[in-house]
Amino acid sequence: MLTRRSPARVAARSLMLASSLGLTCVGVFASGTGRTKPAAEQRPVARLVSVSRQEAPQRERARLVARASHPGAGAYAAAATAPAAVAASGDERRAFDLINAERRRKGLGPLVLDGSLTRMARYHSSNMAAGGYLNHVDRDGLDLTGRASLLGVRGWRAIGENVAYNQGYPDPTAFAVERWMISDKHRANILNGDFTHAGLGIARGADGRVYFTQVFMRR
Repeated sequence: MLTRRSPARVAARSLMLASSLGLTCVGVFASGTGRTKPAAEQRPVARLVSVSRQEAPQRERARLVARASHPGAGAYAAAATAPAAVAASGDERRAFDLINAERRRKGLGPLVLDGSLTRMARYHSSNMAAGGYLNHVDRDGLDLTGRASLLGVRGWRAIGENVAYNQGYPDPTAFAVERWMISDKHRANILNGDFTHAGLGIARGADGRVYFTQVFMRR
């Protein structure tokens, strides 16, 4: 059971969350508002942020994805040549299990943990942690479907993504899932009965922020 916090305590914290749901390559982004505490206060952070629909133009996306096969592509080449699937870490598996527990409470079947989606989710979390940003569109202009193309994730009929970061909480993994579940758009992804597979990736930034990405898919 996840603990509940009083409204006053929650208001004093900030967690960044964003969600997207893509059906047949269409992305829909969630929105919210909030306030950020100065980092110097060394207090837990928790807030919602507004995001808008942002997709790399098809031609630009194709150019970026094509760079993955070029010898000088740097991060693109590393992403493309990495193993197609990875095993979830302990915290990634625990977050995944917490999400499946929420689905069971609603009478939904469990998601299947997918190594290729875990790799895709961890790739995005690592990029956000390194760049210090939270968005469904990465610094190279690739959105969720662009990253799927880059990493060779194909054959899906529906795809979605939740992202978040938090800092200063004793259990950042459970807290991220808790906050996703009280956000309508994020909860809608988690409790979407059409999704069959998922992967979850976690990365920690140099500033101590813990970034989470969950990718959902219907094959």
